[in-house]
Amino acid sequence: MAAWAKLTTRALSLSDVCTVSNVQAALPSNGTLLGIDLIPSSVAASVTNGTSGGSMGMGGGPSPGSSITYCSVTVAYTHTGKGDTVNLKYAFPSPSDFKNRFYVAGGGGFSLSSDATGGLSYGAAGGATDAGYDAFSNSYDKVVLYGNGSINWMPPTFGKVLTKGFYDLSDDTKVYTYFEGCSDGGREGMSQVQRWGDEYDGVIAGAPAFRFAQQQVLHVFSSTVEKVLGYLPPPCELAKIVNATIAACDGLDGRSDGVVSRTDLCKLKFNLKSVIGESYYCAAKNSTSLGFGFNNAKRQAPGSQTSYQPEQSGTVSAKGVAVAQAIYDGLHNSAGERAYLSWQIASELADATTTYNSATGAWELNIPSIGGEYVTKFIQLLDLDNLPSLDNVTYDTLVDWMTTGMYRYMDSLQTTLPDLTTFQSSGGKLLHYHGESDSSIPAASSVHYWQSVRSVMYPDLSDEQSLAALADWYQLYLVPGAGHCGTNPLQPGPFPRNNMNVMIDWVENGVRPSRLNATVSSGRYAGETQMLCQWPTRPLWRSNDSSTFDCVTDVASYDSWTYTFPAFKVPVY
Repeated sequence: MAAWAKLTTRALSLSDVCTVSNVQAALPSNGTLLGIDLIPSSVAASVTNGTSGGSMGMGGGPSPGSSITYCSVTVAYTHTGKGDTVNLKYAFPSPSDFKNRFYVAGGGGFSLSSDATGGLSYGAAGGATDAGYDAFSNSYDKVVLYGNGSINWMPPTFGKVLTKGFYDLSDDTKVYTYFEGCSDGGREGMSQVQRWGDEYDGVIAGAPAFRFAQQQVLHVFSSTVEKVLGYLPPPCELAKIVNATIAACDGLDGRSDGVVSRTDLCKLKFNLKSVIGESYYCAAKNSTSLGFGFNNAKRQAPGSQTSYQPEQSGTVSAKGVAVAQAIYDGLHNSAGERAYLSWQIASELADATTTYNSATGAWELNIPSIGGEYVTKFIQLLDLDNLPSLDNVTYDTLVDWMTTGMYRYMDSLQTTLPDLTTFQSSGGKLLHYHGESDSSIPAASSVHYWQSVRSVMYPDLSDEQSLAALADWYQLYLVPGAGHCGTNPLQPGPFPRNNMNVMIDWVENGVRPSRLNATVSSGRYAGETQMLCQWPTRPLWRSNDSSTFDCVTDVASYDSWTYTFPAFKVPVY
């Protein structure tokens, strides 16, 4: 009977199933999901001609904007006895296109994803939640000061139940569940793996913003370095240091292609002081900093604030190199104990960009708001969009802010639980990627988490055994030259574009990847396909004119990615 119903539903058109009555009939009865009471009168359903979305446009999935017809559904629920309202939205493909999949997209910055359509091109139903604080209209930083101490995380349990009812599937029909996100969307994906591991079959997490306290305060670190060292470099001087580093380290991976595929070798072999005395010149321009930035709107906006930069020329100074070196070295407290890791050498020094004051003709300190706002709202609990200054702020101050945030949000925003046994034992697959020259979230952050999972879950296995065991369900890929959740304008390297197809093949067909497909989109090698190395192996081109690289094991390079954080009294995973 169930199989007959399934076939009958699949034969129906989208307009046949996209009705309020069908959705209401598909709702689970109250009590089925503990603590949740559905509100049937809130249901709305309509056939929609629109475009498919994605995970905040941050790469790794299909290009948003594909024309598609689907059923748009909204429904609300309340927590039993609480009197609150949580709004949900869903996008269902036509019965003929549905492939027994459910898809959740991550958000970015301080925003959850408000788009439920990211899975449609994969034959997947999708869902999004406003988390009870109107996340469809507000980012979390806008309401954090007025919260009740709870955070509404909604695993896909209800979405899968609704999907089965919508398509009239039997209870025992398998619906594969996927999550895909980058940046904070990647952190959200890791949160799902850590908290509700048995709910997901496949999770794709790019450049996760986990270790949230350390990560957000890190955005204030570069400005603090400039303040402490007493030097505010012109942006063109820092750009020269970065570009000279890229040029010097480009060939260390075996091929000169404008991409530093081995930032570890660059760290081990290149001396930034060699750039001192080199000349630089930049024409006047209106500049927009790289990475993702924020405006005063209610949700994250792509890019950062634009500012005027006059013509700049000069030679790289010892003070400029000292600033760059201190940033790449990472945060230490006054006792010399490491507090956190930093961006890989050859990454753009975006957070160190100074601002030109046209009235005084001087370069001034600029505090990135993504870090300053975290400190004011999440640490100081003040309704300010940024720190007003860095007066009396030291490296120890940054460590104190990190410590406060780590303890206050340990059970929510930190997202660093390394025991993923539930996810692993349930058959889940985790595809984790990170741009090696990410100038927002350091690539070493992802490496450190991978190392933590490996050491916690396989403490008694040999290196070879633990690597094999972990790769069976959790794989990390560093993307050469790539920036934050996408390609890097400073390095024309590859970027993976079909991660969901790889994941679907892994989950549903048992085809485990050993390398990750990526495509070069610009420069001399535009269109070239590169099969990325799975961490901890590293790429080494066979020759300068080769189109093939080997994935090699390099102990010294691996060690350069390994950190401990003695500035904190508790383990930092």
